[in-house]
Amino acid sequence: MSRRPAIHDAEPSIVTSHGADFFGQDRHLLKEVAALAAWVTNSVSYNDRQAVAPLVAALEFPKPCTFPAADVALVAEQLLKVSRTRHLKPKASALARALADAAARAAADGEPWEWTVEAA
Repeated sequence: MSRRPAIHDAEPSIVTSHGADFFGQDRHLLKEVAALAAWVTNSVSYNDRQAVAPLVAALEFPKPCTFPAADVALVAEQLLKVSRTRHLKPKASALARALADAAARAAADGEPWEWTVEAA
């Protein structure tokens, strides 16, 4: 009879501003955010990939960054489009939707959207 331990080691995560929790933050695993980059790239046509290049770069190699208030509305639209992709798995779709909601809240407030990385 083997048991899996209930306590897991902490994994590096990204904390976004304008999140849904009490403190206005969302926390997502780095590896899940990095896996979302390919879906963002493939959600637009080849000619429009320059428009999503900053978002893809931020998703592929997550690091502390700030999206300017002027660009956050476009980022929210792109992430919402990705979350609605028919072939995307539910967990990745939920992640894209959570990121899109946080970006939309930042755009509505007219504030920059900030990402910070917390190590394990």
